[in-house]
Amino acid sequence: MNPYIQMAAEYARLQREGRGYPLGGFPKFPRPDFAPEAPKVLIFSPHPDDEVIIGGLALRLLREAHWRVANVAVTLGRKPERQLGRLAELQACCECIGFDLITTAPRGLTGVEPGVRQSDPVHWAESVRVIAGILERERPRVILFPHAVDWNSTHIGVHWLLADTLKTMPADFTSYTVETEFWGAMADPNLLVEISPADLGAMITALTDHVVEVRRNPYHLSLPAWMQDNVRRGSELVGGQGGAAPDFTFATVYRLRKWTAGKWEYPYTGGRQLASTADLTALFP
Repeated sequence: MNPYIQMAAEYARLQREGRGYPLGGFPKFPRPDFAPEAPKVLIFSPHPDDEVIIGGLALRLLREAHWRVANVAVTLGRKPERQLGRLAELQACCECIGFDLITTAPRGLTGVEPGVRQSDPVHWAESVRVIAGILERERPRVILFPHAVDWNSTHIGVHWLLADTLKTMPADFTSYTVETEFWGAMADPNLLVEISPADLGAMITALTDHVVEVRRNPYHLSLPAWMQDNVRRGSELVGGQGGAAPDFTFATVYRLRKWTAGKWEYPYTGGRQLASTADLTALFP
């Protein structure tokens, strides 16, 4: 029998079978004990669910290095009638995976889009003030947020919201910035991080707490395929054109830079591919 026919059939079978799995309500995953001085990681998520989809690096820092991870819920989606429901789902998801949760407003920020940035500078400046207050209070070692062309208007808006906020921070504010991708691919990422099956399973489990959203579109089931494609793309975009692919099954693509002295710097040249056994903290000295 042709083994590739069988492999494709198994992928299809798992996808069909997964549609019948329960959604939400799974036991929480264990959280590590945190030292008082443990570094902080902030994920600035455009919508509820982004915190886990792109959060593989953050999850590894939590589980392997015992760094504190908090999701900053920048918005709670566009639909007012769903915002409180999405907040409840987000709280359940963060509790399941082990992330803290920081809200920007009772119903999230509004107008986090490039058009509003141009047309309503007063409203935009107020959103910048909210994000600046969070950065000043939390003093994160690492910040995750979307890259500038992540297609979705809110994802792009969150990028510019963070970029504008960083420019307002005091001169002594320093943080590593990790730009993420989901809807639109980066042309020049410099980091490929392997995600273990155990971590990916936890991410999918937590995503199911966004019950209404994954009923509408079961994107939790396609997360493994997306991470496999990240290995395909990242092996050359990060490792170099024509380079050998790393022995990863799942991975996430990022761009790592450092904000220091009021500007961005690259902490290394070229790209890095970090296996599930690698020490991620070495990226953030």
